[in-house]
Order: sequence, then C-alpha cells, then structure tokens
Amino acid sequence: MSSSMRIPLLDHGYLELIDSWGSEERIIEAARMSTDKGFLGWGPHHEANCSVHDPIVPSWLRLCTCTPKPGDERLLRYLWENEHATPFEMAGLTFEVQAPIFVFREWHRHRVPFGYNELSARYTPIPDVNYIPTLERCMLGGGHLTKQAGTIKDADQLTEETAHTWLVELEEFYDRAEELYQMGLRRGLPKELARLVVPVGRYSRMRATGNLRGWLGFVRLRAAPTAQWEIRQFAEAVGRCVGERFPRTWALFTEGRAK
Repeated sequence: MSSSMRIPLLDHGYLELIDSWGSEERIIEAARMSTDKGFLGWGPHHEANCSVHDPIVPSWLRLCTCTPKPGDERLLRYLWENEHATPFEMAGLTFEVQAPIFVFREWHRHRVPFGYNELSARYTPIPDVNYIPTLERCMLGGGHLTKQAGTIKDADQLTEETAHTWLVELEEFYDRAEELYQMGLRRGLPKELARLVVPVGRYSRMRATGNLRGWLGFVRLRAAPTAQWEIRQFAEAVGRCVGERFPRTWALFTEGRAK
C-alpha cells in the first residue's frame, strides 16, 4: 500500500510514508500456519440464530440475544502479550526521512531488520540545509530533558542569553563550513574529501525500511523520555504512521507502554 503521508519535523526535516505491506490479517494467518486455520475474522461474532442476522426482523428490532464471542483480535492480543513476535514480521513500512546527520547516526544503530539507503556526499554535493535548534530546545537540556543534563563537568549554568549567543555563532559556523565545502569542490577536490567539513547538523535524506516488529522496537527505544529530543520527534512520527496502518497492533503497543 502506497501513501503520500508526509510529516514535517524540526526546522527542515520530514518523515514520509512511502509504502507499507502486509496487514494484521496476514499476522494472524502467519500465526496460524501451524494449525492451518488461517484468518477467521475480527469480532465480535454472534450466534447463527441471533436476531441480528435475521433479515425478516426490522433493523430497529434486531437486538442481540446471545453473548458475542471475540474474534481474531483475541489471538492478536495473545501474540503480543506473550511476545510471540515473529508473526509481526509479516508486515512492514518504508519511509523517506530528511533529518540531521547526527539523528541518522543514532537511527542507524538499529540494524536488524532494517535496510537503509542514504544520500551520499561521495557522489553528489549535500544541499546547504542545516539544523538550528530553537532557544526553547536549548534550554530543555539533554538526556532526560532536564536542565544541564549531559553537559561537561564544571560547565557554566546555561542561560537564555548564552544560548542565544551560541545559536548566532552556530549559524556563522554553518556559513563558514559551507564556504569551505564549496571551495573544495570548485578547486577539484574529490567530493568524498570535500565533505570532510560538513557538520553533523547538516540535513541528509534516506529511505529506511523494516518490518512491523522492528519499527515497534524502534519506537519503544527512540520515543522514550531518555532518548535525544530530536530523534524522539521522528520516532513519534513513525508511531503515527504505524497506528494508521496497523491500528489494532498499535493499540496493544500503546496499552503496554502506558502500564
């Protein structure tokens, strides 16, 4: 299933759902391969003689007199709660992502079951698009998003004034890095060497693909409060797309996170 779902993130980033495959019905079918029963249907199921099935009875009188039985959502819950994870590998999603390079370096720690293809500065100049955090983001801190978390020992107390000064200097640094990058390209340096001055705040693009089990693991780790704020924005966007394509599984996932 293709989609044009595109979510803007940070100042110049985005996450776009390119493709998804499989379904929650396919997850059930995979789980039932051992019994050869396949997908039986989502509930609730009513008894055959229940009045809701009687076309002669007016619709406003079709009251259920039986006890509805759950459908395959019960098996889906069983699989999830008992960590029978392989059926969730029978579905997946592919995204296009534009994010700062330092976000990709964290993202690429998730290797299995993911596949990646990233824009390469060996072959094409990287566009001059850089991440500049807001003043509010600077004041959030790092790590657990508490002030001063993750700073070096004996660092000064961060203030809005010093953070603003640093942001101005960051923009000037980006300008200088781009100037040196373009200078190297104009002077004939190989692109793979001219890129040495490109900072980790520069935006890059990639396609990332993986199965549903992998994406849920990614969201669990990278949308956690302890993850860096920037990658959390992308992980939460992944979660939105998973929730749209696989709503029953996503409901089980979020239910487990809330406990």
